[in-house]
Amino acid sequence: MLSREIEQAIEAATRHYPQRQGACIEALQIVQQHLGWVSDASLKDLARLLQMTTDELDGVATFYNLIFRKPVGTHVILLCNSISCWIMGYGRLREHLTARLGIAFGETSADGRFTLLPNVCLGACDHAPALMVDEDLYGDVSSEKLDTILEQYGRAGYPGKGDGERTTTD
Repeated sequence: MLSREIEQAIEAATRHYPQRQGACIEALQIVQQHLGWVSDASLKDLARLLQMTTDELDGVATFYNLIFRKPVGTHVILLCNSISCWIMGYGRLREHLTARLGIAFGETSADGRFTLLPNVCLGACDHAPALMVDEDLYGDVSSEKLDTILEQYGRAGYPGKGDGERTTTD
């Protein structure tokens, strides 16, 4: 069951569309922002609110790679695997990251802090290799810079998603 707060946010989003279904991506994002992911139960409740079938909404949710249909860690790391990143050191970075976290793509670290996912392109080709942690983009990432980034997100008291240092050049 979606909370009243989530339902109110979704109702506000639907007012901007001539048909409720037009708000489906925004509504999925709202659910995910509040709950961390979109469960089957949330999807069913959301489909009802948007006057869609569960299958229709699931088709949208599974099409977009930033809508999570299973639980993820506190922080989601998207490692760019575009051709530019491959040329500039993606393989080395992937090996360092998976060894450091002890997980493969699609997995969450044992402490629940990080989920690692591949991403086709983050649009930072001029600063490859690149990755995102939550909504924060990092470019020109070396193994040393990666360690610093992970330490920042691993600190106790770190404020959470979207509050990290955004950098593409250092």
